[in-house]
Amino acid sequence: MNQSIEQLLKTAEEKLSAVSDSPRLDAEILLVTVLKKDRSYFRAFPEVIPDNSQQQAFQNLLEKRIEGQPIAHITGKREFWSLNLSVNKHTLIPRADTEILIEFILEQFSHDKLSVADLGTGTGAIALALASEKPGWQIIATDRSEQALKIARSNAKQLSLNNIDFKTGSWFDALEDECFDLIVSNPPYITAEDPHLALGDVRFEPITALASGEDGLDDIRLLITEAITHIKSDGWLILEHGYDQKEAVRQLFDKAGYQQITQRNDYGNNPRMTAGQRPANS
Repeated sequence: MNQSIEQLLKTAEEKLSAVSDSPRLDAEILLVTVLKKDRSYFRAFPEVIPDNSQQQAFQNLLEKRIEGQPIAHITGKREFWSLNLSVNKHTLIPRADTEILIEFILEQFSHDKLSVADLGTGTGAIALALASEKPGWQIIATDRSEQALKIARSNAKQLSLNNIDFKTGSWFDALEDECFDLIVSNPPYITAEDPHLALGDVRFEPITALASGEDGLDDIRLLITEAITHIKSDGWLILEHGYDQKEAVRQLFDKAGYQQITQRNDYGNNPRMTAGQRPANS
């Protein structure tokens, strides 16, 4: 017998409780995908009974989530900075905590004109968020994965954001001799042997976007060292990093000669971001 919206959600919530920290939310997002209705519709009309094809489609999506597949991969979407982004298996799933980088940048730079490079852009989340807030900024977004850049370009087109130039290349390879007012990156920073790589959503994400050597700092070291030649005098480098890497990253910034080193916590109050300024005339 077909179930009502509320019955479907209640049953799904029970099934998802073993695999998700937010089973009700997951169930609602999956049903939104099937019914093409806002979540508020479920509260307004809990007694509505979806038709047979909708019920089956919902069960199919539910099974994928029970298997452990990320919600973002099942729906093909993830919200970041109020932007609805397409995602797939070739990209890191944007996390809300990365939004602290956007907040810091917008606080730090009120300029109407600025040159920005977002390295390892993935879905384009950071570059797209900045482009949406600052249409006068000229942004270059790079990634070594052409498959990831295909998603990023598609997201920019969907959002009608035209002030981003996407380039293929690993870290600074795509920048040639260009220099920027700001370089920002959310690089891989998990240790290669971290057991969490075999758990949860990250199992389905590209390992190259997650792990970086024995201590998780290989890519961060490279970025800090090489960025200095691609940042204008008084320009900034801003990096996301692991919650347990705060002191190590600060020391790397300091050793490389950056000034005004600033660190911020994420929304869970864990260390998540370090920024440093290239000294004038250095």
